[in-house]
Amino acid sequence: MIKSVFKTAILATAMLGMASSIAAADVIDDIKARGKLIVGTKADYKPYGFRDPSGAVIGIEPDLAKEVADKLGVALEIVPVVSSNRMQFLQQGKVDLMIATMTDKPDRRKVVFISDPNYYSSGTNVLAWKKVGLKSWEDLRGKSVCGIQGAFYNKKTAKDFGAKIAAFKGTAESLTALGQGNCVAFVYDDSFIAAKLQDSQWSDKYEMPLPTIDDAPWGLAVRLGEDKFHAMMNDMIVGWHKSGRILELEKQYGLGNTPFAVMMNKKYN
Repeated sequence: MIKSVFKTAILATAMLGMASSIAAADVIDDIKARGKLIVGTKADYKPYGFRDPSGAVIGIEPDLAKEVADKLGVALEIVPVVSSNRMQFLQQGKVDLMIATMTDKPDRRKVVFISDPNYYSSGTNVLAWKKVGLKSWEDLRGKSVCGIQGAFYNKKTAKDFGAKIAAFKGTAESLTALGQGNCVAFVYDDSFIAAKLQDSQWSDKYEMPLPTIDDAPWGLAVRLGEDKFHAMMNDMIVGWHKSGRILELEKQYGLGNTPFAVMMNKKYN
């Protein structure tokens, strides 16, 4: 009986050791063996991730993803993700790395391994019809506001300001609903809205009339337990800030340099 229990304990210990070894294995080895890095980015969030006329996903974040692939010496495959599935795609192994305009929040750090420092930042604002004449966040009370499924600011906009949120799968669906008059505004990241208003197609009828709130950093992520890949991404982000790469990409894609990017460049120089 004692021998049986002892053998069972040894077997359990061995199995635990094997499991720990498997968990400790880093995805970098798999990526190099595969010859391809798979990265989840947005495809509907210009200029951070969007489709060119050929259908290819381009933008600031795909460009950053390409630098990661180059560092690993492999090809790059971009998988479009949206707010409601980006963490699940990473957890399920559909992507190796997620760079997808994700706000860094404590609850998300329990689900995915977010790198430090943060690579970008934005706040919450609305793209609103000019004819509505919004002046303050309180003006949204009782009004229909379009949002993105899974975006954290939907709850706040509804709870704190009394808006009636109509959540859609992606930005394209939300913008269509806004254009059809189904909502008075679209609540989203101010960085996206500012880029949108550079186009006269939008600036003629729409505006970003409210003060930006909840400025929050963005986190790129790998799966939990991937310590080696996580450390590599930490170093790369520091390098992007120190070299001014983020500032360069903002200019390349027609954005003004954001206070966060300027601050981080100074911090590491």
